[in-house]
Amino acid sequence: MDGEQLMSGELDNSFNALMVSGRSESGQAQHEGTGTTLLGWKDLPMELLLRILSMAGDDRIVIVASGVCTGWRDTLEWGVTNLSLSWCQAHMNDLVMSLAQKFTKLQVLSLRQIKPQLEDSAVEAVANNCHDLRELDLSRSFRLSDRSLYALAHGCPHLTRLNISGCSNFSDAALAYLSSQCKNLKCLNLCGCVRAVSDRALQAIACNCGQLQSLNLGWCDSVTDKGVTSLASGCPELRALDLCGCVLITGYLQYLCLTEYLTFFSLNNLC
Repeated sequence: MDGEQLMSGELDNSFNALMVSGRSESGQAQHEGTGTTLLGWKDLPMELLLRILSMAGDDRIVIVASGVCTGWRDTLEWGVTNLSLSWCQAHMNDLVMSLAQKFTKLQVLSLRQIKPQLEDSAVEAVANNCHDLRELDLSRSFRLSDRSLYALAHGCPHLTRLNISGCSNFSDAALAYLSSQCKNLKCLNLCGCVRAVSDRALQAIACNCGQLQSLNLGWCDSVTDKGVTSLASGCPELRALDLCGCVLITGYLQYLCLTEYLTFFSLNNLC
């Protein structure tokens, strides 16, 4: 509440300054050429509000602004498509659950964490409300389980970029199911997903995600030649593949990658 009051005071001061500089002869501020009268900062046109907030460079201001009034809330629900909560160091789970119901038009969402906070309930809230989501960063979400992947598979089928690096609790069955529903994936970061990344999961990805361009399998030490070979044949658009720490990949497969499959992807197996 203190933050909202501070934001409201700053808005009042800024709007009063605007009124002084742009006041018409009748004593009221008007939009040039439109005749529209502004009686207060809550009357700002939605396009101007979105423009101002986009220049602020801090999504915390957007969140506070969404609680100023009904008009601003409705405008931001309609207009905000990109949001990052990576700055949040406490109570991120509760924040995500409340915001997911407001910002239903999100296409890009970053929930990268310094310390693990997110739980399945927050990801499920995103999946249930943000069906237009294209890019999602859940890296270092150590608390998440398969519930989150299944929720995303059902609620966010248009995902093109997904970062779940460090999410060590996901299973290969859940990852395989996600790939069957999110077939538009182009960039997938699975670094450190040691339980999720298996040859079985890679075969499912190869079968379902033909548009895949970038894949990070760093430190997924159960991957073998079989899984990587399936990617080479099933993902013709693949250009970047990180196999750092994949100790079961043989020199023979590296030779094939550098000769026969060079047009499909570049191999990065050096840490």
